[in-house]
Amino acid sequence: MTGTILRGKFRIGLASLALIGLAACETVGSVSNRSDDGEDTQVSSTNITSLSDVVKQNPGDPESWNMRGSAYARSNQYDEAIKDFNQALALNPGFAQALANRALVYRKTNRADLALADYNTAITATPTYAPAYVGRGNIYRSQGQFDQAMADYNQAIQIKPETAEAYHNRGLIRQGQGQHEIAIDDFTSALSNDPLAPEPFYARGTSYLAISKFKEALEDFNSSLQLNNKNAAAWTGRGLAQEGLGERQKARESLQRALQINPGYAPAKEALARNPAQTG
Repeated sequence: MTGTILRGKFRIGLASLALIGLAACETVGSVSNRSDDGEDTQVSSTNITSLSDVVKQNPGDPESWNMRGSAYARSNQYDEAIKDFNQALALNPGFAQALANRALVYRKTNRADLALADYNTAITATPTYAPAYVGRGNIYRSQGQFDQAMADYNQAIQIKPETAEAYHNRGLIRQGQGQHEIAIDDFTSALSNDPLAPEPFYARGTSYLAISKFKEALEDFNSSLQLNNKNAAAWTGRGLAQEGLGERQKARESLQRALQINPGYAPAKEALARNPAQTG
């Protein structure tokens, strides 16, 4: 079967995989570590208690309030986080990290207008603060303002070339526009700066799949799954790559694994339907 036929065969699945990629990977300021949308919920009450002691001992220190606000945000206590960021900013109105952290909380609580205002203020206060450009770029990207998003990611990379999420998110825009070869370069740059991130492996695998480089795609989906084996989209990508390599039984196993994680996941169901079990 030719690559042209395979590309047509995978068109629906690839479109769905790409849409998932466009929502992934945001790590801005000190609020967020990695997960599906950038939050680290593994913050214990003990950590917050310790930071509360720091705040009590240093009530005039904006960094103390910012640190506890970040811990609240990571544990999804957003109202408490915003209160702490507000206090940090009352003490230091130009505190770029607190502004960016509050902006990310606003974005996660569906207040994009307030988030954008905070990122703008952070950039005005500290034009060299790369995370604010990444965060603002993510808002622009989510709103379909891709030129503005690209400009912000480019600026973040110029300021801080090791900003992995800027490369990753810039690559997602290029991927969405069908510029897969250039997107692959961006995902590779992201991985060179953050080799333990599953998202760029997944995204790069999706672009390799789109250009029928099935071996490379399989390697990337495997790497992504080694870092996070609970991602139905990555298992589906793995199955599509195996299908492209003619490994039908392995493809079925990967797609079935995807459906064990997410029984309603349409790309896996569609791929499995066209790859029935052999009988006889």
